[in-house]
Amino acid sequence: MKKPFKYTLTICGSIGMILSIILFLSSCTENEKRPNIIFLLTDDQRWDALGCAGNPIIKTPNMDELAGKGVRFEKAFVTTPICAASRASIFTGLYERKTGFTFGQPPLPKKYTDISYPKLLKDAGYRTGFVGKFGIKVPEEVLAQWFDYFKPTHWPYFQEVDGAKKHLTDINMNLAIDFIKNNQAEKPFCLSLSTWAPHADDDEEQQYFWPSSSDSLYQNVEIPEAIPGDADFFNSLPEFVKKSMNRIRWHWRFDNSDKYQKMVKGYYRMISGVDTALGRLLNELNKSGQDKNTVIILMGDNGYFLGERGFAGKWTMHDLSIRVPLIIFDPRLTDLQKGRIDQNMVLNIDIPPTILDLAHVSIPSEMQGRSLVPVIAGEEVPGRKEILTEHLWNIPEIPKTEAVRTKQWKYIRYPQHPEYVELYNLQKDPREKKNLATEAEYSSIRRMLKTKCDSLIKKFSE
Repeated sequence: MKKPFKYTLTICGSIGMILSIILFLSSCTENEKRPNIIFLLTDDQRWDALGCAGNPIIKTPNMDELAGKGVRFEKAFVTTPICAASRASIFTGLYERKTGFTFGQPPLPKKYTDISYPKLLKDAGYRTGFVGKFGIKVPEEVLAQWFDYFKPTHWPYFQEVDGAKKHLTDINMNLAIDFIKNNQAEKPFCLSLSTWAPHADDDEEQQYFWPSSSDSLYQNVEIPEAIPGDADFFNSLPEFVKKSMNRIRWHWRFDNSDKYQKMVKGYYRMISGVDTALGRLLNELNKSGQDKNTVIILMGDNGYFLGERGFAGKWTMHDLSIRVPLIIFDPRLTDLQKGRIDQNMVLNIDIPPTILDLAHVSIPSEMQGRSLVPVIAGEEVPGRKEILTEHLWNIPEIPKTEAVRTKQWKYIRYPQHPEYVELYNLQKDPREKKNLATEAEYSSIRRMLKTKCDSLIKKFSE
């Protein structure tokens, strides 16, 4: 078993920052009361669907406040951009190719559920809870091993509760608040709260359903056109891409300008609905006095296309599909540590070791992620030079995909279509519009990244 992160300091940076780190670390000793942890996972919220991420339209004041008082990770990614596989990775700290789990697969094996953060926290004396979209399959006995309080919810978005019509986001938040209200003061808790929003209801023509608190938002706003979203760009793509599920759902949501305006506003309203509900949760923490010892982690389960590339959905290895919001708020941070924006590439598989580290619980050596606690504390930590992302579900409408991403380059390949490869210079082309894979001057970079992709696949398969 890996030991929890032991903080070390190097003689670098400003004296003020070093002193702030010392103050933070002194509040995190083994002898102090272990923090409560709330992990809020939204569904299909892309990285820039936050006011604090520079989006000039969307209203997310509570999420923005958490970022202003915590650490926002500017370049957070998921290892697999689909809910089932991503959630399995988030529970276990393992890649999809390691767990073998996605849609249509058997439950997660016991050897992986045994190293999950809910089980390890529960074994370590935490009161553990889950509310909302569970999204994975585990053996029935595992639920009792993971959670003291298990309240999964399901569609539709509007449901009758105690004689009143309520939105699913508010239903989830009411259950979460109930868990917090009933927590015993002497026992720390970890609540995993997974919203269904802003995921579209794919079986309904309207697609996006929001709570009444968002009704008045964005009514007089003009949503800018998606870039690249022109027909010439889409027509340049290979046939297996043009016929994929991304394009099928584009027709459901974005195939004319009026529909595009309506759908994007609906998507934004759903996120604002989550933000409003989050405000109620924060108020409950403040009212109960638990705000001073509760760490809050906010993340999305995958990215999302809003018409870009002629797509709707996720599943591909482009940044809009794999890049997600990630905010970690720790009330023990000093003023110098608050409001930082970290630029390192971090992953969804980093969440379990981070949660365990915060709770002073040993991190299993099998986990493939790494704790972000040193970054939260303000340490100078070497970041990843490259990340592997993948989509391995065997379904005709969604091509299998593998990719490696560095700070400058993105290499994407399709195992079932080896004739087509993508290569982008992310520094010059962050929107991934110009595929350089067939240009001779980039052949050496393409070969280098192919080799790197092969080696990472081997590493994370073992």
